[in-house]
Amino acid sequence: MAQQISLTFDNVDDADTVNRLTTALMMVDGVESAEVGRHGAEVEGRVQRDALIRAVKQLGVEVR
Repeated sequence: MAQQISLTFDNVDDADTVNRLTTALMMVDGVESAEVGRHGAEVEGRVQRDALIRAVKQLGVEVR
C-alpha cells in the first residue's frame, strides 16, 4: 500500500534546487509522486522515509 511522507527542508532558495530535489526524490525506488517546494515535499509511494532523507542530503539540503 502506498503511503504519503512529508519532508521539511531548510535553505532551499531557488527553482534549480527545487528541480534537483524533485528529480532526486523521483529516482528513489518506490516513489510514485513527489510534490516539492522551497520548504518541503510531499512524497507518495512504497518507500522508506530514510531513503528519501538520504536522497535529499546528497544534494546538501538538510531535512528537519
